[in-house]
Amino acid sequence: MLEARGLGILARPAVVVCALALFACGSDGEGNKNDGAGGGGGNATMGTGGAGGGTGGSGNGSGTGGAPSGSGLFEAPNAWTKDVSGLTKNAESDAIIGELEQSGGWGNGNTFQIDFSIEVLRADASTPMRDFTPTGEFYSPDCEHVPFPVPPGGAIEGEQGYECTGDGDCHLLVVHEPTKTLYEMWRANIVGGTFNGGCAVTWKLDKTYPDNLRGEGCTSADAGGFPISAMLFSADEVAAGAIEHAVRFILPNPRIRKGVYVHPGTHSTSPTDGGPNAPPYGVRFRLRADYPLESLPNEASRVVARALQKYGMFLADAGQIALTAQSDRFTTHKWSEVGLAPQDLAELQVNDFEVVDMGDPIVWSGDCMPNP
Repeated sequence: MLEARGLGILARPAVVVCALALFACGSDGEGNKNDGAGGGGGNATMGTGGAGGGTGGSGNGSGTGGAPSGSGLFEAPNAWTKDVSGLTKNAESDAIIGELEQSGGWGNGNTFQIDFSIEVLRADASTPMRDFTPTGEFYSPDCEHVPFPVPPGGAIEGEQGYECTGDGDCHLLVVHEPTKTLYEMWRANIVGGTFNGGCAVTWKLDKTYPDNLRGEGCTSADAGGFPISAMLFSADEVAAGAIEHAVRFILPNPRIRKGVYVHPGTHSTSPTDGGPNAPPYGVRFRLRADYPLESLPNEASRVVARALQKYGMFLADAGQIALTAQSDRFTTHKWSEVGLAPQDLAELQVNDFEVVDMGDPIVWSGDCMPNP
């Protein structure tokens, strides 16, 4: 069963996904978060702001679509809020960076591009909690079958509402403020009263997680086992002038070390196919301290670059578009307002980064051992 989990998503037609993903298309497509058959980069265009209802809208309740602003989603310190600016680069750094350069660099034609398609919603005490029917993309014991908050007027990744019409990743990411809980689901699809969902997990925003997060070998709504929302940067953060957390990044499967992860990552996937010096899931890259930030096109891009120097970025999934930002549909500030476009960090090359804070590689067995 575990081997089937690692291969099943590969049967999904990549051509449908490419129609949705625009610039994200390539050999990986936009596949299962848990199997790394693609991922991360949906529509690479700018967010447009405004609330999106759509045909898959939720039921009753006064919770609204929205995204928390400020200096990071988690209240407690965690790996993604660790300042790594003063750390010595890892002994494997040169080999990993060199291997990634030789294998083609970033995805999407070696362009360090930003994807703005993932929504983060906010739920209050009146937001309806809805049961969902697990699909074949729900894995046990990795995933959690729990009632899920669905704010009225919200949307899943890449859609206008809650209906997954384009066969994309269709992430549903919701911060439930009364319980300080982050709910994340991969491949959500709500049509009227029918709610189907793939892997769903919860994260406590006031908890410091151990090195192996939710458990050794366990996936999440992201292939590497991370909380997606914790590492998305928003227009609100950029407008405030600082991003106080690490950033999520992705690479094509052939450039990710095969079947291996490092903490704080907790999971790898069958489609990874990189050699022994390729970056493993969970690796942290840091932008070099001597990188000339003044060469970047605007202050918004420099805000992101400073976060990459201070907190770095974690390899969390597979796909074609390197960096993942939060859509501005439900944020106060808009990407057009702060002046950040998909190509504004395109000059950053693989050799502008170094590996830091990397533990020993762990071979992914296919088994999840959840923490108590």
